[in-house]
Amino acid sequence: MEALIPVINRLQDVFNTVGTDVIQLPQIVVVGNQSSGKSSVLEGLVGKDFLPRGNGIVTRRPLVLQMVHVDPEDKRGASGEGEVTGRANEEEITADEWGKFLHTKNKVYTDFEEIREEIQNETDRMAGTNKGIVHDAIHLRIYSPKVLNLTLVDLPGLTKVPVGDQPEDIESQIREMLVKYIGNPNSIILAVTSANTDMATSESLKLAKEIDPDGRRTLAVITKLDLMDAGTDAVDVLCGRVIPVKLGIIGVVNRSQMDINNKKVIDDAVKDESAFLQRKYPALASRNGTAYLARTLNRLLMHHIRDCLPELKTRVNVMTSQFQQLMASFGEPVEDKSQTLLQIITKFASEYCATIEGTSRNIETSELCGGARICYIFHETFGRTLDSIDPLGGLRTIDILTAIRNATGPRPALFVPEVSFELLSKRQIRRLEEPSMRCIELVHEEMQRIIAHCGTQDLLRFPRLHDRIVEVVTTLLRKRLPATNAMVENIVGIELAYINTKHPDFADASLVNVLVEQNDRENSRKSTRLAESVPENREKNDKQPKLQTPQTTPLDGAPPRLDGKESSWVPSWVRGSAPNLKSASSDNLSATSTPPQMSSPKVERKRPGINLLPDVPDVPVSRKLSSREQRDVDVIKRLIQSYFLIVRKNIQDSVPKSIMHFLVNHVQDNLQSELVGQLYRQKEIDTLLNESEHMAQRRKDAQEMLQALQKAGQIISEIRETHLW
Repeated sequence: MEALIPVINRLQDVFNTVGTDVIQLPQIVVVGNQSSGKSSVLEGLVGKDFLPRGNGIVTRRPLVLQMVHVDPEDKRGASGEGEVTGRANEEEITADEWGKFLHTKNKVYTDFEEIREEIQNETDRMAGTNKGIVHDAIHLRIYSPKVLNLTLVDLPGLTKVPVGDQPEDIESQIREMLVKYIGNPNSIILAVTSANTDMATSESLKLAKEIDPDGRRTLAVITKLDLMDAGTDAVDVLCGRVIPVKLGIIGVVNRSQMDINNKKVIDDAVKDESAFLQRKYPALASRNGTAYLARTLNRLLMHHIRDCLPELKTRVNVMTSQFQQLMASFGEPVEDKSQTLLQIITKFASEYCATIEGTSRNIETSELCGGARICYIFHETFGRTLDSIDPLGGLRTIDILTAIRNATGPRPALFVPEVSFELLSKRQIRRLEEPSMRCIELVHEEMQRIIAHCGTQDLLRFPRLHDRIVEVVTTLLRKRLPATNAMVENIVGIELAYINTKHPDFADASLVNVLVEQNDRENSRKSTRLAESVPENREKNDKQPKLQTPQTTPLDGAPPRLDGKESSWVPSWVRGSAPNLKSASSDNLSATSTPPQMSSPKVERKRPGINLLPDVPDVPVSRKLSSREQRDVDVIKRLIQSYFLIVRKNIQDSVPKSIMHFLVNHVQDNLQSELVGQLYRQKEIDTLLNESEHMAQRRKDAQEMLQALQKAGQIISEIRETHLW
């Protein structure tokens, strides 16, 4: 198990280059109030003076301290730095203890005074010289045969009042920094509190309890036991009777400022500490002191690493897979730009056509898109809109009657004029043009939306190329709109150009003749009932034998037929067949086109001899329709409805076909050639394939992280399962 801490140290080195926030490694985080003795505790663990000293806040940057135990006979191998040569190599071999900084690469420090100066200089370089703090950590590794394998993080002490150039919110900044480190669930919190203060007021223990309410990873250290007031001791505190801490409470004795000024050796200070504990706390001496603290931290860290390692291994594997996918999405740097451009254009055109045909690999499940949406527009949106159009919508009875009157001229017509039927039919057919044009717009909008569904990762790499492709496709779609609109307008115009009354689906004149016979029979029954209602006529009818009345009689002066049947008033242009025609309603309507009955002429007294007639109104006055007028209206309505259904069916079939031919299929067939012609130009290739400003940096960062994760995976995989237990 002793080999676990070096493994974590190696992982720490791996992730230092890319940031330790990605993988939360097990480590010991030292927190405490300012001047509570944190630095003295760390120096006691190392056995050397190497931390800056002074008044006020001294630790102004996090210090990640890795202590590595080395065998005196194999220092260089334990250091893990076989590439060190020259003078540094000789110092490693001759010196018993040495240190190395991450930011100075392979430089070896055998003089711990130099280590202190380097820490101070690096702190001033990043945080300034007037008490400012920064979050960037300093990484220091110390090799010594006198230390145990530990990884600790020394943080700035908690403070209340800003000094120097510290901002007003220095307290919250330091607190935020501490929470960032101790919030790592894989960290052990080393809460340092001086013995000459009340434990109940310890800010470090309060912060630790907030972050670790169960106390499963909190260890308390009581410093300055020798500075307590006379007559007091820390027995209750060390035994956990004041504030219990699950991992325990360990007391230590620091060197005084006089000892530091006199450069008292830490080994002598540790001996004096042991003597003080034996004298002052004989029953607790074996469970306190710097040496016991080092062993306890080593044991806690090893067990903590053992518990965290399986989850850490899983985390590394998952992140490795994620960054591999990220690298694949970024793609490789472009070498042959011409070939890459052709590949991107071909891929986009294929994906665009596949989306229309429904063969795309990435099929949407949340909404209709591409060809499916075009199909919906044709058969649901457009089809239902046409079906909802009433063949007689907007056509009033007054309009029909007026058209019939206007088509006859000055002479009353014996038959329904053909011109009125054509005029009114064309008026209704024109209503089909607007939804047909709207259908083109909807399909055009959908084909424009397909571009977004075909935005491949390669296009995201090259924003200029993406913009140009969108521009070319948009221009191609816009070019096809006039031809498509013209074709649909021509379809409607063709229907308006010739009213084909010989169409096999058009209304049969015999059906119209049935309507005439029904009206005549109704008129005959009304006449009979009227005659019978007169008393003298009823008597005559009773005396005289009843005669068989003919089924039909000539109407409006039409000559009788030789076969005894009524002569048909229906012209030959209405002859055809139209199934499923419904009889129109013969209810009284409020408006007619029949001019009003002229009243008796009025003689103006002031101008005798002049007869004035009433003005003829533009719109005929409302009155009840005669049977003849009602019959003409019903015939025209039936014929218009029959012919409108034929034309609507034709347009409902022809418009989608025209849109597919002139717009959809044309774009599919010519998309790739259009893209190549517009984009594959030597002078534009370099510009189009320039990556976005941050893409190259993101690829570099992802590559570094992927390499670090792969190396971390190798380091973890070297640990045998037996090492975990």
